[in-house]
Amino acid sequence: MLTRQMGPWTVSALGLGGMPLSLRRRPSEADAINLIHAALDGGITLIDTADVYCIDHRDIGHNERLISKALRDRSDRTKILVATKGGLERPNGAWPSNGRPEHMIAACDASLRALGVEKIALYQIHAPDDEVPWADTVGAVARLREAGKIQEVGLSNVSVEQIEEARAIVPIVSVQNRCHFLDRSGWEDGVIDHCTRENICFLAYSPVGGSSDYADIGADPQLIAVARAHGASPYEVALAWLLTKSPVILPIPGASRMSSLQSILRAGELLLGDGEVAGLG
Repeated sequence: MLTRQMGPWTVSALGLGGMPLSLRRRPSEADAINLIHAALDGGITLIDTADVYCIDHRDIGHNERLISKALRDRSDRTKILVATKGGLERPNGAWPSNGRPEHMIAACDASLRALGVEKIALYQIHAPDDEVPWADTVGAVARLREAGKIQEVGLSNVSVEQIEEARAIVPIVSVQNRCHFLDRSGWEDGVIDHCTRENICFLAYSPVGGSSDYADIGADPQLIAVARAHGASPYEVALAWLLTKSPVILPIPGASRMSSLQSILRAGELLLGDGEVAGLG
């Protein structure tokens, strides 16, 4: 599989998004662990998670604990980068932001326990909180870094202005925003171009459409035409296309079924021609 640079790490060009393994229709723990192992065996070296990848407030940390358990007995566990996030809550299954400094500190401590580590490799602010000054949220994470609880800092769901405000406080190695073939807001708002210029890794979440656009990705005639030429699926072409758009883009598709994971792994080996890339835009 191709690789990408993210701060001090070289990781697989496709990561595994852990969220589908912990929501309401999640697989059994055994099946989820088998899927994580298959992803690692297939060459994936980045797993993206969050404290709120769970059912509700009574289940906080489920995905982090699952990943920790899956990695526990792996001889290659030190080569796997686990990135987590804090800054949201799950009251009764909702997804409100909470960027208060005290919440960020408590959330990081809880993630350290759930992951079973002394230091989190990449800790990301899940989203800005409109009720809390951005500098206060970022400042709290900067202090966590100074305290040695996290190694590197990432941001999620942010604008160029928020990226630069954060960078004035603490070094930023990654930005995680929604991005896929039919959602090109990352280019329209300038975030991807900014990350490319500044060599900040852009983690594209929902890279095959997420719950809202998944069916439309699969039915897109341009993707279907290219997919037929390669004996691939439109989703595999959509992932391969993203990898061609910038050297800093790193898609993090989620999977809860082994067939979906195998499709992701095939996408990591799919090479599109220059004409195909140009035709897809």
